[in-house]
Amino acid sequence: MTGRASRRTGFVWNEAYMWHTTGMGAAFLPAGGPLEPEEHIERPAPKRRLRNLLELSGVLEELVTIPSRPASDAELERVHHADHVALVESVSAAGGGEVGEEAPIGPGGAAVARLAAGGCIAAVEAVVGGGVENAFALVRPPGHHAGPAGAYGFCVYSNVAIAAAHARAALGIERVAILDWDAHHGNGTEQAFWSDSSVLTISIHQDGAFPHGGGGVEMVGGDDARGTNLNVPLPPGSGVGAYLAAVDRVVLPALHTHRPGLVLVACGFDPSPMDPLARMMVHSGGFRAMTAAVRAAAGELCGGRLVLSQEGGYASAYVPFCGLAVVEELAGVDSGVGDPFLAGYEGFPYQDLQPHQDRAIAAAEANLGLLTAAVGE
Repeated sequence: MTGRASRRTGFVWNEAYMWHTTGMGAAFLPAGGPLEPEEHIERPAPKRRLRNLLELSGVLEELVTIPSRPASDAELERVHHADHVALVESVSAAGGGEVGEEAPIGPGGAAVARLAAGGCIAAVEAVVGGGVENAFALVRPPGHHAGPAGAYGFCVYSNVAIAAAHARAALGIERVAILDWDAHHGNGTEQAFWSDSSVLTISIHQDGAFPHGGGGVEMVGGDDARGTNLNVPLPPGSGVGAYLAAVDRVVLPALHTHRPGLVLVACGFDPSPMDPLARMMVHSGGFRAMTAAVRAAAGELCGGRLVLSQEGGYASAYVPFCGLAVVEELAGVDSGVGDPFLAGYEGFPYQDLQPHQDRAIAAAEANLGLLTAAVGE
């Protein structure tokens, strides 16, 4: 460790997150026939290894522990329908199974899912209450594909959306912004706030990756909230240049227009070059730079109130280095632990912004006028 923390950064972790059981299959499909069984791709290893690298690097001891807690029915139902909550409880009590398309849980899975949502709530409470300046919630299962009506794509409850709703309903935050840089479209978050202009949702994702048919640039929010939902679908193969351009040209102007009292990030590490479920090229330095940009904006707009919550990221060898870079940036520390893959990934051709990527960002940039009209400026 080459420096002491200059910012108070909270950290949410619970060993129970690693006990969320997704079962066996063939990657994420049911095994059988020619599909040999193996561990489900949404498995504990990437997140556990991230937590372990935080400890090994010495960064963990610089962080402020934020205990997780279960989200209550009332907190979950600010976003989800009551029958979805009841389904998760009943499937869990019966020994586990699917609670939505590609969303398995095991015995006791309802309790772990409540802890994931509650961990994000606890992080928001700590940041808004001033106990910490910012926070990172290393939770599992992920959440951004779960919509009001149900679970989807490994996600049981919409953790970040639930935390945003809690900030507005219980903590007096008038406007919240959610940035999702997971490689896959944040469809559940989009659905939760489609008609709610108080919550700005921005998703930067691989165009067409998952879910299919969603996340288009034309999806800008419902009639009463047009412009407060922004999608930046980037072409496959986009690297750090494209992502930083999207942040600079879409995310930062949108934040300054919306002027939130709290910024949340659905922090997926699946845009990395090593991830098996995406085809993007963002290395640890890119994640560090995006975090720095958003942290600076939060400092200007809302007293630095910023919470990142873990979403996807399935490369167990590389997620830890991306996560370490993000947490170091949040806490203002340098562990001295380098990313052994970074030099190679920085040297990949086409890391710079390419013309077809520039056109995709420009299409999203054109929607910023709708946001200005929505907030009345």
